[in-house]
Amino acid sequence: MATLSSAFLFIFSCFLACSISVSGRPATFLEDFRITWSDSHIKQIDGGRAIQLILDQNSGCGFASKRRYLFGRVSMKIKLIPGDSAGTVTAFYMNSDTDTVRDELDFEFLGNRTGQPYTVQTNIYAHGKGDREQRVNLWFDPAADFHTYAIMWNHHHIVFYVDEVPIRVYKNNEAKNIPYPKFQPMGVYSTLWEADDWATRGGLEKIDWSKAPFLAYYKDFDIEGCPVPGPANCAGNPRNWWEGTAYQALNAMEARRYRWVRMNHMIYDYCTDKSRYPVTPSECMAGI
Repeated sequence: MATLSSAFLFIFSCFLACSISVSGRPATFLEDFRITWSDSHIKQIDGGRAIQLILDQNSGCGFASKRRYLFGRVSMKIKLIPGDSAGTVTAFYMNSDTDTVRDELDFEFLGNRTGQPYTVQTNIYAHGKGDREQRVNLWFDPAADFHTYAIMWNHHHIVFYVDEVPIRVYKNNEAKNIPYPKFQPMGVYSTLWEADDWATRGGLEKIDWSKAPFLAYYKDFDIEGCPVPGPANCAGNPRNWWEGTAYQALNAMEARRYRWVRMNHMIYDYCTDKSRYPVTPSECMAGI
């Protein structure tokens, strides 16, 4: 009995190390994140459960997770800048923080003139190669209330979600020699900054500083993934929930929503930009 009990405890402890080495939703912002740029322009509210980001003529601001992660799901609820936000960029992204062979998964919210739709740009860097931009006009006012923006990253695909609606899918097509980020852990980042040389209508609309300060709000920071450093066998563990059968491809409802977004709200896709890519990129031919 003692031998069986010891064996059970050993197996159970291994199971915990393999499958529960994930990070969950923090109670406060500073538990899982740190301010990386201009702490005077990030204010904690609601006891640290939410934050306000500020952009003015003096500075923008930014924050990052204290740890990096290899696979999983990250999400935040964000309320974007209201009114005339032309020339501003609010970004939420994952980055390997490596100089030459960078992996990165980007949400960039491009400001607009009052009354125009907010555009979200997504981009993917894999093994140092980016320039995979897609742009979607949001079908709601993202400054009127909080909305959830999430990135799902597993061995099968990367999916960008807006309120559980998939707006971008990048499949793992390594079998066709197409790069896919799976070796480098990535941190979770966000910034608010001025980019009026390109952000709104290709730089035609400039920022109106008389409308400053520009304010964006964040809450419900949720990171579920394999922390690095952490148990070496976590990232390859098929028992991690995000590697489950239900998350290896879009389900029927998600697929319908994805087609709806692409048909009705996509305004730019690098795959069809012949001026940039006279030869269609290989991942587009493979079906991303």
